[in-house]
Order: sequence, then C-alpha cells, then structure tokens
Amino acid sequence: QVQLVESGGGLVQPGGSLRLSCAASGFTFSSYVMSWVRQAPGKGLEWVSSINSGGRSPTYADFVKGRFTISRDNAKNTLYLQMNSLKSEDTAVYYCADGYGNWRGQGTQVTVSS
Repeated sequence: QVQLVESGGGLVQPGGSLRLSCAASGFTFSSYVMSWVRQAPGKGLEWVSSINSGGRSPTYADFVKGRFTISRDNAKNTLYLQMNSLKSEDTAVYYCADGYGNWRGQGTQVTVSS
C-alpha cells in the first residue's frame, strides 16, 4: 500500500535550519507531482511547496519563498524540504503529499522557539 513517511522535524531556534525528508513507497513516485503542506496549531492545512515529477519547476507559498527549498531524488523515492531562516510562525506539523490530494503522510513536528 502507499506509504509516505516524513522525518527530520524537531525543535530549532529562530533563524535555524532543518531538512525534512519523506520516504515514499507503494506507488510510482517518479510519476507524481509532490508537495509539502503544513498545519499550525489551531489552524487549517496550508500548502507550502510543490515540485513536478522530474524535479523541476518548484513552486512556493509566498511566506516561505527565499527560505525553503523543495527537492526530490526519484532514484531514492524521497522528497525533501530544506528550511532555512526559520521563524516562530513556521511552527507546524509538516506533511508530504502527492500533488493530487490522494495521499498524505503522518507528519513531522517542527517547532521554532528560543
């Protein structure tokens, strides 16, 4: 069955960096647009970034542009999110998902706090 397993979250100080990973299995990863979405405490799900099946044409929400970088390794069936210059408002559970809304992982907690 389809599995999306996120890792790499944690507690980081404002201005710090984290790299999230998402290991995919059970579907043809290299054929799918993939995305990162997040959910902050008490808020709804919001889109963060997407990347096309070939690893090109990344797109970003305005609130992460210039700070986050999405990438993928189709040979490893893995999606990444490099997060730099983290802010307290980036605190959320981060999920990877396919670009069509079919599947989403269990999420990884990112907490930005001093």
